[in-house]
Amino acid sequence: MTVIKSFAVGNGDTFYIRHASDNFTIIDCDLNYDNADRIIKELKEQSADKGITRFISTHPDDDHFGGIERLDAKMPILNFYVVKNSVIKDDETQSFKHYCKLRDDTGKAFYIYKGCSRRWMNQDDDERGSAGISILWPDTSNAHFKEALADGEEGISYNNMSAVIRYAMSGGASFLWLGDLETEFMESITNSIKLEKTTVVFAAHHGRKSGKIPDSWLEKLDPQIIVIGEAPSRHLHYYTGYKKITQNHAGDITFDLQGDRVHIYASNPRYSRDDLDNEHQNTFSGYIGSITVETEYTLQPAK
Repeated sequence: MTVIKSFAVGNGDTFYIRHASDNFTIIDCDLNYDNADRIIKELKEQSADKGITRFISTHPDDDHFGGIERLDAKMPILNFYVVKNSVIKDDETQSFKHYCKLRDDTGKAFYIYKGCSRRWMNQDDDERGSAGISILWPDTSNAHFKEALADGEEGISYNNMSAVIRYAMSGGASFLWLGDLETEFMESITNSIKLEKTTVVFAAHHGRKSGKIPDSWLEKLDPQIIVIGEAPSRHLHYYTGYKKITQNHAGDITFDLQGDRVHIYASNPRYSRDDLDNEHQNTFSGYIGSITVETEYTLQPAK
């Protein structure tokens, strides 16, 4: 059983994947005085029986690594996966300083890029199985990425430095994380990134209109569910025609992956859905419904 959780942390991101194999993955964090103890406690409990724990940083924005020093103090980060960069900031928060410390630690840092391979991230051996994680972006030779990296290293913008991360295992659900990529940038790299049908997509830039996933991507992804983050409601894009879960309303969202089924739970007891199958699940509290993983495109994707 694989469990994927998206924590409601406000205008930021914190995810984990408790893999069916001997792996545990954290993607980004935004921890503060109010939520850190609760979230770190759960991360420690859920990873306690796993042999490998990794932290994947999508990009160097504070709402994606906030409180990382708190996490590292209580749950030491030994495997730090990050897009290679030399970003510096005039206003260096404690969290940014700690991000840089991990980023530049050759004993802990593994630099991620399109198609990279790593033992147990996407390779298995006799010791343990693969985590099923692939890195779709960045292509470090791509001119658009080079420009985005330069903007980040000059302190202009960090959004388009974001990695694109995909989780998938044979016969089951697939998930996609887009960091804070912006619409115009995604459009510019459409023909440079391999996109395929994906069960659940976390909308870029916390669901903002500025990070609207372009139609050229949606046609290839054909998602069954789009999770819209916690940007202010007036800034959100709602993806008409797709099933959505809005984290502003749902709270923490837990996905329980069982074969070709995904059972979904929300921490807000008042949140409900009538467009999901009711399979009467109770592994966690706050069950809102289930979906069956689609293997065929609902529409033929554009070439």
